[in-house]
Amino acid sequence: MAASIPSDLRNLRACLLCSLIKSVDAFQTDGCENCDEVLHLKGDEEKVYDCTSANYDGMIAAMSNDDSWVCKWQKMQRRVKGIYAISVSGSLPSNVVSDLKSMGVRYKANQRDYSIQAKK
Repeated sequence: MAASIPSDLRNLRACLLCSLIKSVDAFQTDGCENCDEVLHLKGDEEKVYDCTSANYDGMIAAMSNDDSWVCKWQKMQRRVKGIYAISVSGSLPSNVVSDLKSMGVRYKANQRDYSIQAKK
């Protein structure tokens, strides 16, 4: 399985859980191929905006995740092929974090926001 590759670089957003980059329309139509089992973005515009961020830095095109040292460095080996943000600013809403916790999904706010980590 592979995520849809954005055809336009405008109006893209990154998933706050896995950093997959897609358009708002693609998130609404297909959800997040990595996270939709837990985030349920498909068909929910409000949740798409709550669980994604337009504020991200850098892009990685992940095509062969198991063999790529970049994917290993970014801890993306088990993700679908697609375009990923190197760093994503923002955090999931508290109700979504609670839902993730109840499902046993580990989430650390700003885990992939390297601009915050650099300030520490």
